[in-house]
Amino acid sequence: MTGFGAHRQPVLIAGKAVALVHVELRSINSRFLDVLIRCPDELRFAETMMREVISKKMSRGKIECRIFIQRDLDTVSGSETTSGTTSGINSGINSQAVLERFNATVLQDLLLHQELIKQQFAQADLLSVKDILNWPGVLKQDDVVSAEVILNPLQLALEEALASLLASRAIEGEALGKSILDRAQKMADLITQIEPLLPQIIQGYQDKLSEKLLGVLAGIDQQVSSLAKGEVADRIRQEIVLYGVKIDIDEEISRLKIHIQAIRNALQKGGPVGKRLDFLMQELQRESNTLGAKSVSQETSDAAIELKLLVEQIREQVQNLE
Repeated sequence: MTGFGAHRQPVLIAGKAVALVHVELRSINSRFLDVLIRCPDELRFAETMMREVISKKMSRGKIECRIFIQRDLDTVSGSETTSGTTSGINSGINSQAVLERFNATVLQDLLLHQELIKQQFAQADLLSVKDILNWPGVLKQDDVVSAEVILNPLQLALEEALASLLASRAIEGEALGKSILDRAQKMADLITQIEPLLPQIIQGYQDKLSEKLLGVLAGIDQQVSSLAKGEVADRIRQEIVLYGVKIDIDEEISRLKIHIQAIRNALQKGGPVGKRLDFLMQELQRESNTLGAKSVSQETSDAAIELKLLVEQIREQVQNLE
């Protein structure tokens, strides 16, 4: 399921907020859990912890986790900004404090490398601001983000963002559950329509087959003269009864009912149900295929096709459920 969650947690030293940890989580549909973590190198030590926190709460979905740290909380003054202008914003930035965060040596080396590359490759693109900021070592690492200081705020921010993500996914999950239940009800209605017709369908097919076989027998009396007509007729009836047993779909109907009820029970129970529903879709598909293979009437053939369509529709929804 898709969802989004975000949270900012202050990093405190001696009761004073010296930085903010920002955590953003996004999820899209996936049959399995796939966690992608994007964070500064200084937070790589906590990647295992972050994966464990996420995997305890989620079992499916492609999750993108973005983390960054906002330092120098006092670099922006309280002066108001004017809508549509940038003068208020620029006047509130402490340029010297920002410059002190850059490693001058690394910046000079980066500039030199760029000039040398341009001399050899005139068509090469210049480095963008994003490229420079992401270059290892360009930004100084502050002591404030040491492992001991940052770990607890990072975990708190991740847990809050995860709770927000799960809440948004729960809203979508409720809608998906209702859609699945609606289709399950349509399947149940189809079964209710064809079930009373089954004895009549089987008997009608047996009578029709018996009439054809007896007609063929009447035309080949000379070839079966050694057998009494009564014995042949009894044997035909026995074969027809056996074939009637083979085309009886009462067992498939019963299993379809059980699986449909299992869908309802799973959704009513709540919790992670995606994998269980995925298994039930396989069973429903198998029974629908058997129903179609045994069909000897237009009614059951149409019902089998409609059941397959509904199963496939539910299967697509199930892929999105936790």
